[in-house]
Amino acid sequence: MGLSKNQSDQAGKLEAMLPVVYRELRALAYQLFEGQRSDHTLQPTALVHEVYLRLAGQDGSQEFTRAEFVAAAARMIRYILVDHARARQTVKRGGGRKALPLQESMALTPEKGVDFLALDEAMNKLAEFDARKAKLVELRFFGGLTMDETAETLGISPRSLYREWEVTKAWLARELGKGDPDDS
Repeated sequence: MGLSKNQSDQAGKLEAMLPVVYRELRALAYQLFEGQRSDHTLQPTALVHEVYLRLAGQDGSQEFTRAEFVAAAARMIRYILVDHARARQTVKRGGGRKALPLQESMALTPEKGVDFLALDEAMNKLAEFDARKAKLVELRFFGGLTMDETAETLGISPRSLYREWEVTKAWLARELGKGDPDDS
């Protein structure tokens, strides 16, 4: 059974875009895995390939700009890492979750030992009252987009984005500083 024309077109568009962003996605994946345990069963290259496979499997024939492709990839990276962390937590029955350390001056780049579940929970909570700010975190953290690229993707001015980013970082720092969400 072959691919439909629509799926074939989408796969072709993704194949055309992938070389443009492949190195960037791999660098981002390596950055996300920095400081993770050494026996991690998911590796950066496998993550990038899984992102591609999931994106190629989606139905649709839209054209992707680089920023749109990275935004879609960021969403997939988030889902894959969170699914992987949930599976591991299920196996270990919840063992060893740590709070995600955030510094006020950071641009929300991955820190050593990122708790993807805690970050995902915080982003879901953020999305309940401000979906755009949650998308902002997804694009910057999981997608590695610059502020200008993020502003373009979200369709807002860079100046507005910078204001939102500062508020969002402060909110996340407070939320993630709580430690284990089950402690509340």
